[in-house]
Amino acid sequence: MQAAKAETPWREGLYDVLKEVGVRQVVYVPDAGHATLIKQCHDDPEMKTGYLTNEFEGVGVCAGAWLGGERAVMLMQSSGVGNIINALGLVRSCGIPFFTIVTMRGEWGEFNPWQLPMGQATPAVLEAAGVIVNRASVAEEVVEVVRASARLAFSSYAPVAALISQRVIGAKVFK
Repeated sequence: MQAAKAETPWREGLYDVLKEVGVRQVVYVPDAGHATLIKQCHDDPEMKTGYLTNEFEGVGVCAGAWLGGERAVMLMQSSGVGNIINALGLVRSCGIPFFTIVTMRGEWGEFNPWQLPMGQATPAVLEAAGVIVNRASVAEEVVEVVRASARLAFSSYAPVAALISQRVIGAKVFK
């Protein structure tokens, strides 16, 4: 029970950060690590939310939001990072900000061997594609890492990813 209380502040704080930095559109591939934030965004009549069939689409949606005068974020899991590499050429070439919050898999206590390759490669893959990567390794730094990442993306017109460690989120367990 105490562990759930420790997680609550950062999970609730992410929504506040999105509001603070002016995000109006939130796109995602459904993910348990983002469930609280997705629900909060769905419940906000000022935010437009949409689910994606794959992460590749999210880069284009976020770029379109920017071109239409709104800020967007893509919520995804590390296993989807490989799906966005070619699409990142759009935001890099056009100088469009791209902001994503990535929940990590394939790390701390992972049970699923299929999650290991991309989970281990995510930071290097994103950096090789020209994305600025910031990482929250403990719960106390999640909100500030996400805030700094959003500000950096929208102020510098750069692609920026805020990674949330699997240790922070908690390892999934299937019985």
